[in-house]
Order: sequence, then structure tokens, then C-alpha cells
Amino acid sequence: MIQFLASFFIRDSRNYKSPEVRQAYGVLSGAVGIGLNIFLFFGKWIAGMLSGSIAITADAFNNLSDAGSSIITLIGFRLSGQAPDPEHPFGHGRMEYISGLLVSVAILVMGFELIVTSIGKLRNPKPIESSTVVFVILIASILVKLYMFYYNRSLSKKLESAAMKATSADSLSDTVATTLVLAATLISKYTGLILDGWFGILVGLFIVYTGGSTLKETIDLLLGQPPKQEFIDEIKEIVLGHSLVYGVHDLIVHDYGPGRVMISLHAEVAVDGDIQDIHEQIDHIEHELQEKLHCSATIHMDPIVTDDREVLAMKDKVEKIVHNLDETFSIHDFRMVKGTTRTNLIFDVEVPRKTSYTDNEIMNSLKEQIHKLSGSRYFAVIQIDHEYY
Repeated sequence: MIQFLASFFIRDSRNYKSPEVRQAYGVLSGAVGIGLNIFLFFGKWIAGMLSGSIAITADAFNNLSDAGSSIITLIGFRLSGQAPDPEHPFGHGRMEYISGLLVSVAILVMGFELIVTSIGKLRNPKPIESSTVVFVILIASILVKLYMFYYNRSLSKKLESAAMKATSADSLSDTVATTLVLAATLISKYTGLILDGWFGILVGLFIVYTGGSTLKETIDLLLGQPPKQEFIDEIKEIVLGHSLVYGVHDLIVHDYGPGRVMISLHAEVAVDGDIQDIHEQIDHIEHELQEKLHCSATIHMDPIVTDDREVLAMKDKVEKIVHNLDETFSIHDFRMVKGTTRTNLIFDVEVPRKTSYTDNEIMNSLKEQIHKLSGSRYFAVIQIDHEYY
């Protein structure tokens, strides 16, 4: 249904990278979610009144809160699409993350309230009146929530949306919750056992777990996570696809929300190249990154020696020493500065965040091994850089 509606109301609906298309899908998904959840609320509320089941009634109000969550998601997408302003020069893209945070909190609150209500039901159990109407409503609710889980999960992957991912998790938890309610109703009908309160607690615990998981994921996005490796690979492929670039390092990705990504990096270029031509090509690379990856890029040029055999041979030796220490380490900005009694080998070592070595251990080990080269004539001047991905 979502894709059918999107084909009518969203122009260029397959262009999922477009900020305008993302916003339109968010609004459409939110509107559909509001309608379906209100429909489910009335159906379950009627079923709860007919059966006298606290679990069914609580599940009905859970759907009502989901309608509120859909409103939050809709508002979040609307706000995230606003243009930058003087108070928010990087745009409002993180409003989508905040809406996902609010949805997660709403899930947690509903889960805790359901647990408290179910404990009260254990203290004062009442038999459940079941009927065909009740079973039909519950089964229909399960099918609707499965559909909502499917389309929200599908869109969250296509749009890389934290808010839709939270909504899909909520829909899945609702599916499990209603299934447990249905199971409790069936057991009560055919065995006479009153398990309404116990199943209500199980439903509440599952909802709390789901809310906690989505809350953590959304908080991680707000705090800042490393970019996906696929995105890093795409950046390097584009930059290194230009013959004037010999290497890429010091790559940092700043994420201000979907459609508001900024990157900075250092590109190694020949020290004897024409500076105007190199600058023009770097500008072209920045525009290519903007066009293909929808990100704003700033590239710093690092001149390196590319035709001095002695320098290149020494660089190879140093690289072998670095890789012997740890294969995940890499070097860049390599230079040789000769003096009357010693030669300084100046370079940066790029180190992953996950390493068992401290910066001092890395520098001391490399300096000691490099100092042993060619009669202790070489001295290493090292700068440690840590990856941000």
C-alpha cells in the first residue's frame, strides 16, 4: 500500500537518497501509521470491553500510543527537512533522530505501565469472556502489525532512517504482544486458567526490551557513530579514481542527520605537480563527492615525493617495520630531511581505534627499530593519527 500511495503522492519516489523524497516518505509513513493504529485501538478496545481482558485493553491503548508515536515520526520528518538557518547552520537533520528517541521513550513508558497493570491483575484475577468477534479482531490486529513492521523496516533500510527503524521495532513488539494476548485468551477459553496477568507481564517485558534496544541505537546516532564501511569505500574509490591522487588519509565524516553529511580528508599529490592544475582537480573531486554521495567535502592537499628513489626505498622499509608491528597500521606524509650527522624520517602513523598498543608504545617501538637502520643514522619523527571510522 505504501509503494502504491508513494507512486501517486511522491515525485521520483525511487530516488531514496534525495532529502525531499526521504521527507515525503516519512510524512506518508507517519500518516498511514496514525490511521492504522487508531483503527486497531478501537478494534481492540471493543474486544477488551467484550472479554474483560486487561491484556487486550492494555494492548489497545498501546496502539493508541503508537498513533502518537507516528505523529512524532511525522513531525520529526517535517522538521528535519527544514533548510539551515542562522541558529542551525548545519540544518535540522538530527530532528529525525530526536523523533526516534521520543518513540523509543514512548515504547518504554507503555511497557512499564503494562507491567504495573498486569501485576494488579494478578492480585485480582477475573475470568475472560471470549468470542469469535474477539478472536477475529486479535488475528486481524496481528496481520496489520506485521504489515506495518514490514513496510517500516523496508523503508528504514532504503532511507537509512533511525525513526522508521524504531517504528518497525515497535510494530514487531506489538505483533508479539498481541500474539501473547491471543494465546492467553485461547488458553483461558479451553482450560479455564486465568493467565491474563502473567501474559500481560510477558508482553510488558518484551515491549521494554524493544524500547530499550531502539533507545540505545538512537542515542548512539545522536552521540556520533563511525560511518559505514561501504560509505568509506565509496569515498576512497571516488577520490583515488583520479590519477593525481596517490593516497587518502585523515578521513573524517561529520553526520548532522540524513542529507546533512560533511566529510574532510587529506589527499596525497605529487610535490612537483602544477599547483593550479591540482587545485582545479581537487575542486572537481569535491563536486563529484557532492553529486554522487550527497555530502559536502573539504579536501586538504598533502604534497609527497613521487620520483626520488632513495626516499621511496626508505619509505618501503619504514612501511615494512610498521606492518610488522601491526598490519592494520599505515603511514602517510613521509619525508626525509638530511643533516650533516643524521637523517630525520618524518611521517604519520594511522592507527585504528581498536588496538592493544598505546601511542607511546607505538612510537618507542618504531623509533628503536628505525634507529637501527644503517648504523643508527636515521631518527624517526612520528605523529600518531587515530581513525574516525
